[in-house]
Amino acid sequence: MTYVIVHALAPIFVIMLLGFYAGKAKMVDNKNVSLLNIFVMDFALPAALFTATVQTPWAGIVGQSPLIVVLVLSMWAAYAAFYFLCIKVFHKSPEDAAVLTLTVALPNYAALGLPILGSVLGESSGTSLSVAVSIACGSVLMTPFCLLILEREKALAAGGEHKSSLAMLPVLMWRSVTKPIVWGPLLGVVLSALGIRMPELLLSTIKPLGLAATAAALFLTGLILSARQLKMNRAVVVASLTKLLIQPLIAWGLVLALGLHGQIAITAILMIALSAGFFGVVFGNRFGVSSPDAEAALLISSVLCIITLPLFISLTSGM
Repeated sequence: MTYVIVHALAPIFVIMLLGFYAGKAKMVDNKNVSLLNIFVMDFALPAALFTATVQTPWAGIVGQSPLIVVLVLSMWAAYAAFYFLCIKVFHKSPEDAAVLTLTVALPNYAALGLPILGSVLGESSGTSLSVAVSIACGSVLMTPFCLLILEREKALAAGGEHKSSLAMLPVLMWRSVTKPIVWGPLLGVVLSALGIRMPELLLSTIKPLGLAATAAALFLTGLILSARQLKMNRAVVVASLTKLLIQPLIAWGLVLALGLHGQIAITAILMIALSAGFFGVVFGNRFGVSSPDAEAALLISSVLCIITLPLFISLTSGM
C-alpha cells in the first residue's frame, strides 16, 4: 500500500520539482507568473472541472448524497475552525488566512483521489464517480468562500472601506460566480441536473485542455515555491496536523453519526485524508497574495501523507 501511495505522489513531486528548478534556474521568471496563472485558473482547471461534472450522471450525484454530506461538512468545519485560528491566534490578514485555510480544508482530490481510491476499492465506474463528485464538491462548495474573502479585501483596498461586508455581499458573490473556476464546474452540475448531454465533439475538443490542468497547476506551484523561503512555524505545524489528522477524524465522526458503513464510509474518510491541494496557493497568487505558510503546509502534508494515509486505510479496512 505504501508503494501505491508513493506511486500516486511521485508525479506530484516530480512536476513541482520541475517548476521549482525552472524558477531557480531562471528558465522561467518566478517573480512574474501571471500568464501561467491565467492559463491554469481561467482555462485549464475550469475545462477539467466542467468536463468532470458535466459527465457525472445526476442520478449518480444524488446517489452519492451521503458522501457529499460528509465531504462538505468536513471541509466546511475545517475551513471555519482554521480560519478562526488564523485570524485570532496567528494574527494573519484575511487574505493570507483565506489562502492558507483553503489549502488545509480542500484535499487534493484531482491528483490523488483516483489512484488511492482505485487501489483500495478497485478501479470501477463507482470509484470514478466518487472522485468526480468529490472534485465537484470542492470546486462548487469550497472555493467560493476563499474567492469571496479575496474579492472583499481587494474591494476594500480599492476604496470600498465605507461599505459593510454584508452590503458588499451581492457584488462579491457575483464577482466570484463569474470566475471561470467557479462557473465552469457549476455549469457542469446544472447541465447534468437538467439531463443535457454535451456533444462528444465539444468534450473531445476541450479534453486536452483539461488534461493539462493538474500538471500545469503543479508546475505553477513549484514555480511559486522557488521564489519563496519556506519556514516552519506554529501555523504550518497546526495546518499540517489539521489536514492530515484532525479533518479525517471529523469525517470519521460524521460517518459514525450518519450510520454509514462499507464502501461509502471508506470513500468519505479516505478522500478527506488526502494531502492538501494546490488550489489555495494558486488562488492566492492570482490575487497577488503570498502565503508562505500555505506553501509550506502543501509541501509538508504531501510528504507526511505517505505515513498518515496507510494509517487511515488500515483503520477503515473493517468498515
